[in-house]
Amino acid sequence: MKILITGGAGFIGSHLSKFLLDQGHNVICLDNFFTGQRRNIEPLLGNTHFTLMEHDVTQPFSVEVDQIYNLACPASPVHYQKTPIETVRTNVLGAINCLELSKKLGGVKVLQASTSEVYGDPTVHPQQESYNGNVNPIGPRACYDEGKRCAETLFFDYHREAGIPIKVVRIFNTYGPNMAADDGRVVSNFIVQALRGQDLTIYGDGSQTRSFCFVDDMVRGLVAMMSSDGWTGPVNLGNPGEFTMKELAEKILLKVGGSSRTIFKPLPQDDPRQRKPDIRLAKERLNWEPSIMLDEGLDKTIEYFKTTV
Repeated sequence: MKILITGGAGFIGSHLSKFLLDQGHNVICLDNFFTGQRRNIEPLLGNTHFTLMEHDVTQPFSVEVDQIYNLACPASPVHYQKTPIETVRTNVLGAINCLELSKKLGGVKVLQASTSEVYGDPTVHPQQESYNGNVNPIGPRACYDEGKRCAETLFFDYHREAGIPIKVVRIFNTYGPNMAADDGRVVSNFIVQALRGQDLTIYGDGSQTRSFCFVDDMVRGLVAMMSSDGWTGPVNLGNPGEFTMKELAEKILLKVGGSSRTIFKPLPQDDPRQRKPDIRLAKERLNWEPSIMLDEGLDKTIEYFKTTV
């Protein structure tokens, strides 16, 4: 098949591109390199089945494809809070442009990479797909949280009104090689700080939790959802293993070594206190669950950053 990936030079997008190429598909990577990195896709540029399309997803585009994965959007607080209006535009206009392309092509499958952030600072734990969330619509994170929620709305409205075959996945914290060193996500922050001999910065008292999914497992989940028939989702994709920020920092310090310590700073506004996916739907409908546990994934990620930091 010929498959379009918006945000294909990003962290998850670059791994998805390689996976689909290895399966024998033709991949078109659409990216404007706002947060995506050219080095992520450099190993793919010599592949005759890979095409780079430098383009902003907020502007309409036209290409003949059989499937569309919409992954284009800044995904870390550092980036999306720096340009909040552009983040909303990317989420909303990017979704519309992908859905309009599907419509123009007669209704090809289009997958929306949504996020666990649609649950906000959850009052339900673990988070199920039926939970409508606890989001502050006027806070500093809202450009991303509400932007993704609006994108989901658009996907389901296009499905109901125009019959577009949609797939919606809610991605929980994902980590692995090709993360940007300065993207502000906690795994990359801690690893880079430890490798540089800096103290690890924990926001809050370290008791807030996250669940970390290695990128290879996430890509398998995305492809499984796209391959499913007759089901729109939404579906949670993530690793239900739950760790406090303090536990994560201690694991990374132990693995990297050195003299770094942990220091504590105030918790940012609206930062979720707990985050853990209920993945029963993914298990039942997609026969998917993660297989790479945190210790193994951290080892792979640390090795990557040793070559880039």
